[in-house]
Amino acid sequence: MVRRFETVTGVAAVLPQDDIDTDQILPAAHMRGSNVDYGAGLFANWRQNPDFVLSQARYARTRILVGGATSVVAAHGSMQPGRWMGSASVSCWPSASAEVFRENCLRNAILPVTLPEEAHAHLSAAVAAADGKAEFQVDLTAQRITGPHGFMLAFDIAPVKRIALLEGLDDIALTPRSDAAIAAYEAT
Repeated sequence: MVRRFETVTGVAAVLPQDDIDTDQILPAAHMRGSNVDYGAGLFANWRQNPDFVLSQARYARTRILVGGATSVVAAHGSMQPGRWMGSASVSCWPSASAEVFRENCLRNAILPVTLPEEAHAHLSAAVAAADGKAEFQVDLTAQRITGPHGFMLAFDIAPVKRIALLEGLDDIALTPRSDAAIAAYEAT
């Protein structure tokens, strides 16, 4: 059983870099030891720059971070701002759209949303216009992202992945739901 995901609501920021990899999200130097401070490690190298979006005061409580055009918007909804990823307060963040990253997100109650180019540009523009002054919401139940001034953007997710996130199920917990299909396969 993993944490359930339903919605994430909060300040959004744009991180326009493309092809963000896990070493940029959480540098290996911050992964040593048994008591890893993920908040201190999150974008640690980039956060040293005062111009980096998460280093700016208006984005101190960011819950949604929209990456570059080849990135995935990913949302983690079970924790409160300031509690998940330590002091970083980020509940949605981008990464390269690699399948391994996507599956790791899903296994950890993180909703990865891949958007077509035009939809991504629309979301990025709306987040940039809000400039940290208005909240957005990522809603898995409705499969949409909403924001200020009537902003709304639908997204798709595989039905089995949606159910797993909404019900807090991991791959093992999902298996009994396929008992009939497994029995039919074994019968052949």
